[in-house]
Amino acid sequence: MQKLAAGNWKMNGTAEVLAEIAALAAAEPTPACEVLICPPATLLSRLSDAAKGSPIRTGAQDCHANEGGAHTGDISAEMVADAGGHYIIVGHSERRADHAETDAIVRAKAEAAWRAGLSAIICIGETLEEREAGRTIEVVGGQLAGSVPDGATGVNTVIAYEPVWAIGTGKVPTLDEIGAVHDDIRTRLVDRFGATANDMRLLYGGSVKPGNAAEIFGVSNVDGALVGGASLKAADFAGIVSALK
Repeated sequence: MQKLAAGNWKMNGTAEVLAEIAALAAAEPTPACEVLICPPATLLSRLSDAAKGSPIRTGAQDCHANEGGAHTGDISAEMVADAGGHYIIVGHSERRADHAETDAIVRAKAEAAWRAGLSAIICIGETLEEREAGRTIEVVGGQLAGSVPDGATGVNTVIAYEPVWAIGTGKVPTLDEIGAVHDDIRTRLVDRFGATANDMRLLYGGSVKPGNAAEIFGVSNVDGALVGGASLKAADFAGIVSALK
């Protein structure tokens, strides 16, 4: 499988940050992995245009489950596709926490991405309280079962494990802890979907930086990263991309 470096810009960026796309393409003109940037919805169309002719793909950070209708402030998966996107992140912990998104809602959004011909990056991960209670595998396994729709394949689905307590904090699980969770995710996916699950990319997210990327990418069943703050600057993100050989 081709590994994936995905950048989630979250609620950051106005028009001037589009220059980072050209800088990233110049820094990594022939990356060994797939490179993805998911900007705020206001920038998606312009970023998709800016990325044309480069190896960089684009996506959205969320979508509504419905194709259209009276949903003020939301965007549909079809709108993401129309704006040039190829992926949609669904179920990020910040969406689950800030907007009370359940596994069922995340599952419906993943199906919406598929409906529009896009791939879903489905996020799962435990809180610090759950980690300290020894419930990491239980919580992550439950989210995986509830959030991933039937029919998931390596083409339409990416799984991103992001321990909530490591996002933007500078804290990172040990390599053994990351490996244990990723190995368990792979086992559960194979048990459910069969051999095709071996083609599903499993990303790690949570304070990934150029300085720790190579060792994280060396862990069993880590097929790339979902990167937050370090994806906002081309120089930082290029270092992560280059680590995915």
